[in-house]
Formats: sequence, structure tokens, C-alpha cells
Amino acid sequence: MKNKKVVVTGGLGFIGSHLIERLNENNDVVIVDNQSSGDIKNIKDFDFTKIDTNLGDITKMNLENIFEGADYVFHMAAMTSVTQSVVDPIGCNEINVTGTLKVLEAARKCGVKKLVFSSSSAVYGETESLPISEKIPINPLSPYAVAKATGELYCNVYSEIYGLPTVSLRYFNVFGPRQDPESDYAPVIPIFVDKLLKNETPVIYGDGEQTRDFVHVKQVVKANILSAESKETGVFNIGLGKSTSINQLFELVKNTMGKDIEPKYEDARAGEIKHSFADISKARSIGYVPKGDFVDDLSDTVNSFNN
Repeated sequence: MKNKKVVVTGGLGFIGSHLIERLNENNDVVIVDNQSSGDIKNIKDFDFTKIDTNLGDITKMNLENIFEGADYVFHMAAMTSVTQSVVDPIGCNEINVTGTLKVLEAARKCGVKKLVFSSSSAVYGETESLPISEKIPINPLSPYAVAKATGELYCNVYSEIYGLPTVSLRYFNVFGPRQDPESDYAPVIPIFVDKLLKNETPVIYGDGEQTRDFVHVKQVVKANILSAESKETGVFNIGLGKSTSINQLFELVKNTMGKDIEPKYEDARAGEIKHSFADISKARSIGYVPKGDFVDDLSDTVNSFNN
């Protein structure tokens, strides 16, 4: 992607800032962010001559003025915390549903070529069918998951009725540099690193044999750009397509850091899914084939927290 005007809502966040870093090389980038979970420090080393930063709430801003002339919109702005969505379901709906609808409407009115929506594997809920494919009926079990599913449906409606091409990417457990250990979004890796750096004992809930599909943020960035440039529309899983247990993950992090600290095990959290990993075969149609080594990516991520 070169010489385009690209809008990234939530561009100061963990995933958004990595996408900005990639797009910033050859494009004019517009950021929309209310700094609720994102931070301007995430882009402090970027080339600001090609970045237009708009700080504010997507539900209140004049998005049409901001989107004017944009080729692509990557919609990442959201309440990302499942826990927060349970505490404040109305606030979650306002940000994640109404906000998404306003982004779609502005993109439609401004003639945007394509909109890429950041969804979540949370829409699947609990399922015994593994790997998880897009054909599995969704079963959202939190206001956050319901809002993401609703965003996907709105994207589909805007494609079908208004002719705005859209893609919804269902992220699995994304990790990488700049991920906030205080965040509630896929936090296990930064939490482990943060605890070990402080020589504190990390907690593993349950027996640690629960598995997740951990995908590096660089793969997610690649998936977003491929989705924008592809002719495909619809919903796609974005993961590594492999499962790793929490116990395995902890050993890898501990060994990378050279720490001799054992975790403390506590009761499993209510409602926690036991196993999850993505069937990513459908995403091959947009050119998504994750490359790289998980252990190397994890090691680079761990080391980034020391810098």
C-alpha cells in the first residue's frame, strides 16, 4: 500500500499503533483516537509529517470531514475490555456499536474504497469444535462480544445495501511490543513479563492446560493491509492457527527472561473458555499466511519490555 490516504480509528492503541508504523512508511495517515486506552507515546518515534492526529470520541466527532478523500478506513477504536463491558454495557454499546455505525456511515458518504473492521474471536463464545472456523455459529457471551458481532452485521449490511466493501477480522490472542500489562485485552503475556521483571510470582488460573491461539501483532497488521487491498469481503479469522497452553507459554517466557520463578495456581475463572485456536484457511483468500517463528516472536516481545 503506497501513496494512499488511510484513516485508522484507535490508531494510538496497541494494534493501531503497529498498523500506523507500517502505513506511515508510504502513505498519508489520519488517526482518530480518544486516548481511553491508546497513548500518544506509542507513535512518538514516527514521521509526523505524514500523520494527522485527531483526538476525540468517534461518536461525537464530524467524521465526514476527517474521512474526506480517504482511500481506506481501518476501524479499531473500541472499548476493548470484556470486564469493562460487563460493568458498563450501555457505554460499550455506545462506543462499539453506535461508534462503528457512525464510522461506516461516514465511510459510505465519503466514498471510501474499503473499510476493515477489527472484530474478535470472542464472538464465538464457548465451542467444542476445534479448530474454530468461520462456519461455526456465533455465541457471544459478553456485551463486548455482542457489540463486536453487531459491528460485523452492520459491516455486512453496508456492503450489501450501500455497496461499501467491508472486511471483519476476528482476532484471536494478539501479542507484541507496546501491549499494556494493565490492559484487559489478551493480557497474559505482558502480565507474565511484568511480574517476572519485578521478581514477583505470576498467577495462572486453573491448571494452566487451557490453550489459546497467540498471534503476533505484525501478522495482524499484515492481515489488515491484505484485507484492504483484496477484492474479498466478509469475515475472516486472524490467528496463528496453532494452540499453546498457558503452562507452555509461561515456561517460554520464563526461559527467555532467565528467571527461576514458579507460578502460583488459583481457581479457574468463571466462564473461561478451556481451548481455542483458529482455522485460518479461509483467510488464505486474502493472502494471509502467517510467517515467522512463534518462539522468536515471543522472545522479541519479551525483550521489548526491557527497553
